[in-house]
Amino acid sequence: MFKIMVVEDDIKIRELVVENIQKWGFETVSVEDFNETLNVFLNSEPHLILMDINLPCFDGFYWCNKIREVSKVPVIFVSSRNTNMDIVMAINMGGDDFIQKPFSLEVLMAKINALIRRTYSYANVQSEVIEYDGALLNLKDGTLLFNDEKIELTKNEFRILYILMKNNNSVVSRDKIMESLWENESFVDDNTLTVNINRLRKKLADAGLEDFIKTKKGQGYIVG
Repeated sequence: MFKIMVVEDDIKIRELVVENIQKWGFETVSVEDFNETLNVFLNSEPHLILMDINLPCFDGFYWCNKIREVSKVPVIFVSSRNTNMDIVMAINMGGDDFIQKPFSLEVLMAKINALIRRTYSYANVQSEVIEYDGALLNLKDGTLLFNDEKIELTKNEFRILYILMKNNNSVVSRDKIMESLWENESFVDDNTLTVNINRLRKKLADAGLEDFIKTKKGQGYIVG
């Protein structure tokens, strides 16, 4: 199980973030005595750190620099600061990503999942998100996230996207998609599938994902 270290001095934000991270199946460790940030890191050995910038005594840049002296563990800076200089500083100090307060918990978890997948072996990650070309399919709530916008999906739309994104860059036949939907106890014939695909394409296009699902004539559909 992956462990996330949360370095945040706002107690309400910290508790909300920790609760949400745990719902996704991650372990958490929180820093309460910020003078002990490095020691907490060394003792807990987390797989990823959420680091606020504005902290008591020393700021998040200081602690990230200290951690970088001993580890390459991924760090996501979380801050109400939003100038280009702050973002550049965060990256230069060894941060891997930056998210501005106030933030969406869905976006935060998408970033955490994506960074863990990039950093650690795919075989060891029981991911709750499938990502392709900036679109993130949330397997827990059946929604799609793109450009910080949450797209609600019907059960059939979710199953269609799931099988296409899971097999991205490969053609999936109409028969295989219909078999997948039948497993979900949905009544789907050839015409019903066409209607679902067309509705899904319109929904994706409205969200900025034009031509996300392509038709391969006589073969099926492909994402890629």
